[in-house]
Amino acid sequence: PEESVNFDTTQNLYIEGDNLEVLKLLQTAYYRKVKMIYIDPPYNTGNDFVYADDFADPIARYKEVTQQTTKSNPETMGRFHTNWLNMMYPRLRLAANLLRDDGVIFISIDDSEAYNLKKLCDEVLGEENYVATLVYDKNRKNDARYFSVGHEYMLVYFKSAATINDLDIIFRASKEGIDDVKKEYKRLRELYNDDWVKVNEGLKIMYASWDKDDERKPLTRFTKVDEKGPYRDDGNISWPGGGGPKYSVIHPITGKPCKIPEAGWRFPTPERMQEEIDNGRVVFGVDETTLPRIRRNLFESDKQVMRSVTFSYAQTATLDFIKIFDNVRVFENPKSVSDIKKLIEYITSADDNDIILDFFSGSATTAHAVMQLNAEDGGNRKFICVQLPELCDEKSEAYKAGYKNICEIGKERIRRAGKSILDRQCTAIFLEAGLDFMQTKLDMENTADVDHEMDIYDKLDVGFKVFKLDTSNLKTWDNTLVAEDDMQLLLERMNGMIHRVKSDRSDMDMVCEIMLKLGVPLDYSVEKIEFNGKTAYTVGKDCLLLVCLAENVQPEDVETMAEYAPAKVIIARDSFADDTAMSNAHYILRDRGIELKLV
Repeated sequence: PEESVNFDTTQNLYIEGDNLEVLKLLQTAYYRKVKMIYIDPPYNTGNDFVYADDFADPIARYKEVTQQTTKSNPETMGRFHTNWLNMMYPRLRLAANLLRDDGVIFISIDDSEAYNLKKLCDEVLGEENYVATLVYDKNRKNDARYFSVGHEYMLVYFKSAATINDLDIIFRASKEGIDDVKKEYKRLRELYNDDWVKVNEGLKIMYASWDKDDERKPLTRFTKVDEKGPYRDDGNISWPGGGGPKYSVIHPITGKPCKIPEAGWRFPTPERMQEEIDNGRVVFGVDETTLPRIRRNLFESDKQVMRSVTFSYAQTATLDFIKIFDNVRVFENPKSVSDIKKLIEYITSADDNDIILDFFSGSATTAHAVMQLNAEDGGNRKFICVQLPELCDEKSEAYKAGYKNICEIGKERIRRAGKSILDRQCTAIFLEAGLDFMQTKLDMENTADVDHEMDIYDKLDVGFKVFKLDTSNLKTWDNTLVAEDDMQLLLERMNGMIHRVKSDRSDMDMVCEIMLKLGVPLDYSVEKIEFNGKTAYTVGKDCLLLVCLAENVQPEDVETMAEYAPAKVIIARDSFADDTAMSNAHYILRDRGIELKLV
């Protein structure tokens, strides 16, 4: 909790640990619940290889890695590609289990393993679920020997293309600048009282004011406007390639047949043409001598299919990132927030509580993008970020700035980004109300009047819960052989198992393990309750679970627990006062229709 933000209320998770082990632990609680996965795994450079798995003792390997004892994967090894693919394979297998049937996974990769990763994904996710290979820009090297390769890739797979087709899901991205045009269009209409000539001139002035490199520039093609909104009428109404039908089309004003294009009409029959005319999608000239055009309305098509080459220049992403850390470069090659935000907007819905998972979290770009998009469209998406706490090199800028491992960088990035997003949102709200946000905020802090906190602070989730991978909180029996004459050692082992929960673990540690094993997501609320001098914990708003690890539990305590009407009650075996109390607990809860589980 001390490393988290809004631990008790947030639905976002940041998990430190080897992602292979973390993905295993998430299997029950998050099976088929994740809408989107984005990962940027370590590229196979042949250098330090921190994900060399040891399946015999994974936690021991994890402890080893966090002390920065890494292995290399040189090309001379003979298993250069194999080692990398062996690292990716089990992680993708586990990740696929977490995707919803309408889920999508994006995987960033470079030329070194792009071909092999495609084959691996075909096996794990199914070749029929392959969607596309996106291309995006990156830094170019001036010292390249042959070609300065300025791009990388992103593989895209559906969990089930059949499900998406059956549900008739069509992904669409917002056109850049569409909100600016809508806002200005509304203002100009009110200002000029629906004088369309003046509204049109006003929009032209707005377009002209945008910089020539502004990504909204494509909207300048919409330079006409009427009561239906901005539109363009440059749509070719001719049959592609020639040879189209040449029927009569009557001009709506002159009543005479319009000029027929040499290639024939675009629509196969007069009835189909009339349907387009009735729907207002055909624009006629001043008379029949001018060829009609197809009308394209801006506001009815403010969403579009994303292009496969639409991503930012990598240097821009780096510059944006270092601004967050006061112009200190604490992380190399971060991904662009705007790029990941585009993908999330394209795939997810604002109001469906969609989960976005990134288990190679790095600098936590995915978390930043989720929070930013939620702030922009009022969404309730949530993220799960997983990152190995790989130690920073002592000579690095990150280490000099006080960050000992990558996780510290990621968590601090989320904190800073969240605060910045909140401040920007609130500043905009206060400006509309004619107030100075920073001064009002300062006044609130000085008076400590929490009743005047703004709704935006409650509605926008920029917090995150931090969890850290470790061994189970429950002791395991040591089954190594004991010499026949060493009965004392056997007795010590038996006595050590009387209390199964490890002595250095807290109640909350145990509650979280119980939640995962029973399939309850970690973002469910946990509340501490007191009764009869004992402490227990309720999980979920409707008391899905009630966990009691207190000592000397009596039947009357169980009666009190039952009054909370939980679906399940979980009690430690050594919590009961005696065997009779345990038996009574079983019957008390059975009569109430409540399941009892022992740990």
